[in-house]
Amino acid sequence: MIHPEPSWDHHVPLPKLGPLYSRLLVALVSLICFINSYDGDFVFDDSEAILNNKDLNPDTPLSNIWKNDFWGSNLSSNSSHKSYRPLTVLTFRLNYLLAGGLYPVGFHVLNIGLHCVISALMIDVFAILIGGLACDGTAKRLGHVPKASLLAALFFAAHPVHTESVAGIVGRADLLCALFFQLSFLSYCRAFQDGDKSDKFSVSWIVVSLLLCAVAMLCKEQGITVLGVNGVFDILVICNLDIYELTHKLLVRRKTADVGVWISRGLIIRLALLLFCGSLLLYARWRIMGTGPPAFTEVDNPASFAENVFLRIVNYNYYYSLNAWLLLCPWWLCFDWSMGCVPLIKSAGDWRIVWLLLLWACLIGLIKQALCSPDSSKRRTLTFGLVLLVIPFLPASNLFFRVGFVIAERVLYLSTAGYCLVLAYAGAHCCCRWRKHKKLLQAAMLALLGMNVVRCAHRSQQWTSEQSLFTSALSVCPLNAKVHYNVGKNLADHGNQSAAIKYYREAVRLHPKYVHAMNNLGNILKEKNELQEAEELLSTAVHIQPDFAAAWMNLGIVQNSLKKFDKAEQSYWNAIKFRKKYPDCYYNLGRLYAELDRHVDALNAWRNATMLKSDHSLAWNNMVILLDNTGNLAQAELIGKEALKILPKDHTIMFSLANVLGKQQKYKESEGFFLNALKINPNAASCHGNLAVLYHRWGKLDLAKKHYELSLKLDPKAPGTNENYNMLKRKLEQRQRTAG
Repeated sequence: MIHPEPSWDHHVPLPKLGPLYSRLLVALVSLICFINSYDGDFVFDDSEAILNNKDLNPDTPLSNIWKNDFWGSNLSSNSSHKSYRPLTVLTFRLNYLLAGGLYPVGFHVLNIGLHCVISALMIDVFAILIGGLACDGTAKRLGHVPKASLLAALFFAAHPVHTESVAGIVGRADLLCALFFQLSFLSYCRAFQDGDKSDKFSVSWIVVSLLLCAVAMLCKEQGITVLGVNGVFDILVICNLDIYELTHKLLVRRKTADVGVWISRGLIIRLALLLFCGSLLLYARWRIMGTGPPAFTEVDNPASFAENVFLRIVNYNYYYSLNAWLLLCPWWLCFDWSMGCVPLIKSAGDWRIVWLLLLWACLIGLIKQALCSPDSSKRRTLTFGLVLLVIPFLPASNLFFRVGFVIAERVLYLSTAGYCLVLAYAGAHCCCRWRKHKKLLQAAMLALLGMNVVRCAHRSQQWTSEQSLFTSALSVCPLNAKVHYNVGKNLADHGNQSAAIKYYREAVRLHPKYVHAMNNLGNILKEKNELQEAEELLSTAVHIQPDFAAAWMNLGIVQNSLKKFDKAEQSYWNAIKFRKKYPDCYYNLGRLYAELDRHVDALNAWRNATMLKSDHSLAWNNMVILLDNTGNLAQAELIGKEALKILPKDHTIMFSLANVLGKQQKYKESEGFFLNALKINPNAASCHGNLAVLYHRWGKLDLAKKHYELSLKLDPKAPGTNENYNMLKRKLEQRQRTAG
């Protein structure tokens, strides 16, 4: 059946372009919107998903990506988020291989390229949804509404809510999912080569569509929703179900609708295939999760923990209204919406309930128009707009399972397509209805598109660094403790600890149980020697979260500094209890034992640290120094040489080993290690000073004089060096007098 071209298409304020130029235009707009992000850093979640994810390293077995979650944790672990996206991780690994390391440019360029391709393909998706599958005599599909589909694709390409998915590298999951979502839908449409005739279809193309759906799901879980879109498309377009006529018969005439006509044309087979594939994918996904669904906390999604079912439903609907607002007015964007950013509605008298009532009023109005309008093109466009808006959003809706966020802009990537389709229709329809103001309305549509392009460019620039990203959120979500925490952490990482304190304190004020903020603030206060407050904060953190291993270790360090040795030892062992493989904690425990002259315990602790982390330089070096100080020179030499096999360029271990060898009068070997250490770190005053002492003992007085002078030049107040140098000068003077 050939659907008549909608009367509103010629009101779209765009030229009629061919398929190639239309795609190039959309891709160009996509590029302009997000090109600013190409040279950005790894930001926010990129740290966990990319920088700290061992699955990206070529040395890690490739099979690990099929066993671990998106963040590199084993799926069977209780701490895993259960986000199974192996194909997305595989593309990260390919980026790593091609660039020869973790360089963000390649990651960003691929993200931008994917968005350009997806936006260009949206022209085909929108053209089919609005114009159907009508074909000419050569089985070539007719594009009925190129201008409307082009406008909708341009709105999609330039929607600012996409910034997180495009400029944030972890958004690759949404991009790949969307790409294979589109390909699955287009393949499903390809099954009907002769146009929209339900009695003739290609099983092969249906199977290809189902396989592409599985691929989309391996990129991100949301990919499975394409099955719902394909099913609705089959019913409405392929089987040509007239919703208006059906509802008219059921509601107005109160007659039984004859549905046998459209059911008999292969629909049952296709829907059965879709249902079987969906069930199989869901079963496989459940088995892969291993220990069941992920365990999220109240901080991640407070509404899902509300005991009152009514308030839980109200808050969920309020979240939906906020998501809708982000689509309508994407100027209020934030990298994170948790931790108080969206306060819960706790009573029916909260004025914010107005927003969810408005949302449902708009949705009901759209549904009524989609079902009851006598205009078939309007019904089709609005119906598919709602289908694309709602179905891809369902996994994030909390309806089927608890999700780990309040609002996440990235989950709106596919839903934006439905919104853009409705927006393009609404704009063109208004131009058609109010022809006196047609020019003004067309200008308004183009102005909106232009504003979105500018907003995308600005927002993608904010995503280029953590500093700009985190600070941009302060004005959007000032009540979000995580925003203040991230701003503080970024400042601390860049050495501005004094400024970081302010933001950490605000994070703790906004969320008094924010243990990570307490831990980081306690660390800074420890460095500033404000030990009492640091101890209070860290004690509170471990009281709130008893298995917080890092806080236990930091508490031990503070207690050690306060000379509370018994408590410090207990804190260290608590840290090791909750994190079995904790080399840094063993290192600090060894320092405690060394201070208490428990030398054997100290050596055992440091040996444990090196067993857990073979390149733990500080633990190796402390073992050499302790053995040296206790007169166990032969054992110190063995430990030092063992360490240098693992850390051949560690100048601190070379320095300590050289001292040990010098005391054993192995002057030549000691000299070699001193000189190697100075090649790596030529400005080490202590190394020059100790080498001078070696030469002094060895009788190479001229070389001793040279290195004493170099040491004093680098550090005029070096302890002992002045005395040794003066002693050498007296010896040289005495030698000169004797020679004279």
